[in-house]
Amino acid sequence: MSSILGVIGGMGPEATALFYEEVIAHTKAEKDQEHIDMVILSHASMPDRTQAILSGREDELLKAMRSDVGILETAGAANIAIPCNTSHYFYDRIQAMTAVPIINMVRESVRSAASLITSGIGGHPRIGIMATDGTVRTGVYHRECEAAGYEAVVPSEEAQKDVMSIIYDDIKGGRTPDRSKFSRAYDQLKSKGCSCIILACTELSVYTKYYPVPADCLDAMDILVRESILRSGAQYIDGSC
Repeated sequence: MSSILGVIGGMGPEATALFYEEVIAHTKAEKDQEHIDMVILSHASMPDRTQAILSGREDELLKAMRSDVGILETAGAANIAIPCNTSHYFYDRIQAMTAVPIINMVRESVRSAASLITSGIGGHPRIGIMATDGTVRTGVYHRECEAAGYEAVVPSEEAQKDVMSIIYDDIKGGRTPDRSKFSRAYDQLKSKGCSCIILACTELSVYTKYYPVPADCLDAMDILVRESILRSGAQYIDGSC
């Protein structure tokens, strides 16, 4: 029997829906009872993470996180997943609110990227980061990359605007994403010598459902899905839904 996975979601709702679908798709199960038990809080009214970081007004967001963690504790969650990269800037403070382990999406993604480089694609010890302004400016991926012996590289100012436009104007705005924006940011990171590029925003995970991405792109949500399944006591299977 699997342990309960708690999920703090709604950041954004479409990304959380995709996370749930991917957990189901990648869990080895032949009947309902073999899937993992989950409690999903789709907290769509959660304050915007990038705005909270850049403005310094973090109290309301942390108050909401504290409430959500308490709800998941009461529900019996054995592990907590937060399918939002930017929120991991607050990881240590959220983890301090509970004894329930919170899966560190950023750390696990960097570990997987490092493994991909050393065991497969090779190349320069540089990892490209496509993420929100909040994630980029706080350096959460930079610190994890440095700890793993890699250099994190982010797009130029103009290319970063393309990334933010995909996230906010296209995906969060309910529109079909503009493929040329992704290509410009990707090509710019490759020109900087990146061997692997982490899609470090769950809205970019949604983007991959519209268009295929190069093999050297690693989706942080995929890593969170895998860790969520394994830590819940189920078997992870490769392949997509």
